[in-house]
Amino acid sequence: MARNEQLIRQHKILQILERYRFGRLLDELRDELVEELGLSSLHTRTLRRDLEALQAAGIDVAQEVSQRGKVWKLGPGVRGVHKISASASELIALSISRDLLYPLAGTPFWIGIESFWNKMREQLPDAVWSHYEKYRQAIYVRGMPAKSYEQQHGMLKTLHRAILEHRVVEIEYQPIGKDNQRRQIEPYAVVFYQSSLYIIAADHSRDAEDPERIRHWKLDRFRKATALDEWFRPDASFNLEEHLGASSGIFSSSKSRDYKVRISEKAAPWVLEDPWHPDQKAEREPDGSVVITLPAAHDLEIIPRVLALGPEAELLAPAASRRTLAEMAGAVAAKYQA
Repeated sequence: MARNEQLIRQHKILQILERYRFGRLLDELRDELVEELGLSSLHTRTLRRDLEALQAAGIDVAQEVSQRGKVWKLGPGVRGVHKISASASELIALSISRDLLYPLAGTPFWIGIESFWNKMREQLPDAVWSHYEKYRQAIYVRGMPAKSYEQQHGMLKTLHRAILEHRVVEIEYQPIGKDNQRRQIEPYAVVFYQSSLYIIAADHSRDAEDPERIRHWKLDRFRKATALDEWFRPDASFNLEEHLGASSGIFSSSKSRDYKVRISEKAAPWVLEDPWHPDQKAEREPDGSVVITLPAAHDLEIIPRVLALGPEAELLAPAASRRTLAEMAGAVAAKYQA
């Protein structure tokens, strides 16, 4: 069983119950889950455990006796309005988070953020907002690119639904420097990396044993996304956190390699205070320089960073990557020699 399969079922249960004011019988709820999630089967015992888990989490889901029999339905605690309270410092933290997520403007995620922000504005006392606005003037978020995913709103909504329902999606994808491609993918997750959205998905055309089946598709290059009436069974061995942790960037690969970079004594503090990877290891050399070792899935996750430091950094390993960097540096130098 996939690690998040139970969470997906429970989320879908709540979505189904929200549609039915008078509730659903256990068998009806099971049948809709099987259809909407593309499951081959689902035992009512499993469904009952999911409902009990929602109750244990404090969600108002209850069983009532009706003319049709015993139905499960959402209580007023789920449908009702909850009072919101927050301090000025909590507002500042939320506001900064909102700024960081601005590239999501126009997407379902941003709509949720704005909706919650407006609810906060309506319910909090003016004194709290005055205190917040005073301190917010001294805190700014910079360095965010001027991009938005508003035009991809429909595609993102389709992909998000397909992730929850395990549906195959047909996409038109435009790789840089290549012709438009039509592919079928099995979406697993949406990843927000350096102000860009990536869809982590399996290439439906590749064999299940292919180690390169899982790929990262940049949403900016999607031209169309259509959910098909075809469902897939997620790979139970796939772990998103471990998959992403194997790389220092967003490149997809079944294997990562260790890279070694020598940083001069002058530049070492920059790299140590802003690590390139959570698992980065640093060893101090006798001359004051530092040799860092970190995993990466592709040369382009490391070489641009080394080049950015100029003569203050040297790529030591892998040897093939060192040769690639030398060729690139030589080509750059030749341009300026003229």
